[in-house]
Amino acid sequence: MVHHARLPRPALRRRPARQPAHRDRRVSPAVHPVTLEVVRNALYAIAEEMSVVLMRSARSPLLKEAGDLSSALTDAEGRLVAQGRDIPIHMGVMAFTVKEFLKRVPAERLREGDVWFLNLPEVGGNHLPDVKAIRPVFAGGRLVAFAINLAHWADIGGAVPGSYVPWATESYQEGVRISPIRLFSAAGPDEENIGLILANIRAPDERRGDIFAQFAADDVAARRLGELVERYGADTLRACFDALHAASEAAMRAAISALPDGVWTGEDWLDDDGVDDKPLPIRVRVEIRGDEATFDFTGTAPQARGPVNTTYYIACSSVYYAMKTLAAPEVPPNDGCYRPLRVIVPPRNLMNADADRPVVGGNHETSQRAVDAIFNALAPALPDRVTASGPTTSGVLIFGARTPDGRWTIFYETHGGGEGAGATRDGGSALRVYMSNVMNTPTEVVEAEYPLRVEEHALRPGSAGDGRQRGGLGFRRAYRVVAPEVTLTSMLDRRVVPPWGVLGGGDGLPFRITLNPGTPGARDVGGKVSLRLTRGDLVLIETCGGGGFGPPAERPAEAREADRREGYV
Repeated sequence: MVHHARLPRPALRRRPARQPAHRDRRVSPAVHPVTLEVVRNALYAIAEEMSVVLMRSARSPLLKEAGDLSSALTDAEGRLVAQGRDIPIHMGVMAFTVKEFLKRVPAERLREGDVWFLNLPEVGGNHLPDVKAIRPVFAGGRLVAFAINLAHWADIGGAVPGSYVPWATESYQEGVRISPIRLFSAAGPDEENIGLILANIRAPDERRGDIFAQFAADDVAARRLGELVERYGADTLRACFDALHAASEAAMRAAISALPDGVWTGEDWLDDDGVDDKPLPIRVRVEIRGDEATFDFTGTAPQARGPVNTTYYIACSSVYYAMKTLAAPEVPPNDGCYRPLRVIVPPRNLMNADADRPVVGGNHETSQRAVDAIFNALAPALPDRVTASGPTTSGVLIFGARTPDGRWTIFYETHGGGEGAGATRDGGSALRVYMSNVMNTPTEVVEAEYPLRVEEHALRPGSAGDGRQRGGLGFRRAYRVVAPEVTLTSMLDRRVVPPWGVLGGGDGLPFRITLNPGTPGARDVGGKVSLRLTRGDLVLIETCGGGGFGPPAERPAEAREADRREGYV
């Protein structure tokens, strides 16, 4: 499995529009291969530029430092045509968002310059903090495409700072539910609608900056798409969209055809749902037949009372990520890529919950456990491709506090861990892998922006799972509170059920959070809690190690000695 770093790309250089001499740029029923390749790369460059603009324009460190955002382009029907190198959880969901948006807001209502915002999980969404901004793109009065970006707002209202309510039993407790609403038009921002949203969330000035950053990202995409239309024409662009879908579908079908036919089952477990203290199973039945694959989650737990439920779109996102990783990592991800994949989840299942169920943690906890279940199922069939389990929890901690002048400051951080080992390599250490792909907030930014001091940030010795290939190390990070009062919220998993080894490999150490370690008052902090801290309190997190691959006895003696000497196992 190859994990690509997300590197900012420079803005595209504008070049004078040049027309191929051999064809009319306005009518192109059959796309020349060179034209198709140029357009394909241009579309991906536009999506990349959107993400760079959003990161560089945002106010929140969660966006400008951690990069908890994603960008994509769709055709006029909402079918995904290109995406940035962003966050897999988001990208699978955004394959549905514009399609579902168009069911609520028909195309006839859309106008040039509109930017619509929404966050409803049931409208092609995942959880309330992930707010989407959708801009229709027109050419000559004709709708030709959509630009869409997603930004994780550090607060969307709700009962606790950061909007992760560990005891929530309804979606309404988790924050403001934004049905599709137009915040920008050709005339400019709609300050009444923007004000309506900002009046219901913490840190409104920061959120306002993020709203305008999302607008800016969509705006640059609209201009770049306009340049493509000017160069090639709307008909050629539409033909390119269709050709790209067809090419990815054919490539994915070929990749599936190369896999063995059969039926496999796998499972994994969530520690609990935050409300009821009992583990929840996630079970999948994978069937590969010819050039199609079916993933059936019927055996998964019923929808939960607590906030670990997901939408059907998240179930699809987990499947898309797993199959892209295992079968077709080089196939361009778009609507066509996912057509050979069928995802079955019954209603009121943990991964297809009712619209009013809480979902804030399921977005990144349940989704990653579903990927682990798929890997677990396919390990016997694809032993050279799967990996052992790794830091398949986002390890979310949120610190919320008021400044001396009464403003809210909210620090949201995810915490990675040790990567699971593969058939031919050891797992990497202190990484964010699988469906997260966000970056950590630098210590300097944490201490400058928030009432915290980072007193330790180091690898966690002995946390790796043993095996023929060993897992990677988790890490330790300690936060000292330097304000009179801070609210700490945790939303994480893998404290009870550790990252498992595969095909005889050992498990990695589970996640652990300790309040005031080494003192008489030291105590374990739960994985889904909210509590009050005071000045001087220390929160120590110790993240998961990755599972091992294969029997430890098959590891070379010199490598085992090095592992012990260097503190891996």
